[in-house]
Amino acid sequence: MPCHSCHLSSFDCALIFYFLHLASFLPVLLGLFLSLTFAAPFDDDDKIVGGYTCQKNSLPYQVSLNSGYHFCGGSLINEQWVVSAAHCYKSRIQVRLGEHNIEVLEGNEQFINAAKIIRHPQYDRKTVNNDIMLIKLSTPAVINARVSTISLPTAPPAAGTECLISGWGNTASSGADYPDELQCLDAPVLSQAECEASYPGKITSNMFCVGFLEGGKDSCQGDSGGPVVCNGQLQGVVSWGYGCAQKNRPGVYTKVYNYVDWIKDTIAANS
Repeated sequence: MPCHSCHLSSFDCALIFYFLHLASFLPVLLGLFLSLTFAAPFDDDDKIVGGYTCQKNSLPYQVSLNSGYHFCGGSLINEQWVVSAAHCYKSRIQVRLGEHNIEVLEGNEQFINAAKIIRHPQYDRKTVNNDIMLIKLSTPAVINARVSTISLPTAPPAAGTECLISGWGNTASSGADYPDELQCLDAPVLSQAECEASYPGKITSNMFCVGFLEGGKDSCQGDSGGPVVCNGQLQGVVSWGYGCAQKNRPGVYTKVYNYVDWIKDTIAANS
């Protein structure tokens, strides 16, 4: 706006110019703020790095949590209940079942709104302890070849056990590359000693590590809440880590075995 077209005093006109000039820098400042915020080393939104595209509909228990976009994963444990991570909480969630390519309607999907979203009462946002959440579907899922349940664990995961981690999260260890198709990663359970050595003072008895100390393969942003399945049982929930696929920084997962009683009691109380 040139000054001669401004019907205000020269001072007011100059003031307007100043604020318009400042406003032009807002996108840059916002981008800088976001890069600083989301590039922080503590990352509680794990993703799949170094994995492979899962066979279509081979993991019928895997769900996508959606609020206009995919933001977390989850696991169907019975026809009306899903397990996810407490840090994935939103007040409104649509659960999408039978998904493979989340950008395409493939004809196998079931989209069901959440009726109840229940975080663990002792969830600690600062330490990420008790990072587990239950979602009750507004209507029961129709169980078929592409939508099915996963069993809860009958024993805790033993070190060395091979597990399957899955999700639609970022596949790049740096930068962003979000896949449309479900990604899988085969990885071993690490010993509690290895886990605690990787994150001194951060690992509680409700957490365990899965992955490779040499780095290169991991879960990260977008996979949070998703399943860690070992020998056909849901042993873990994707929770947090420092960066993604970094050396001596394996992924950290919620130990589902410790919450089996809470899960059963919560479902019974909200039937």
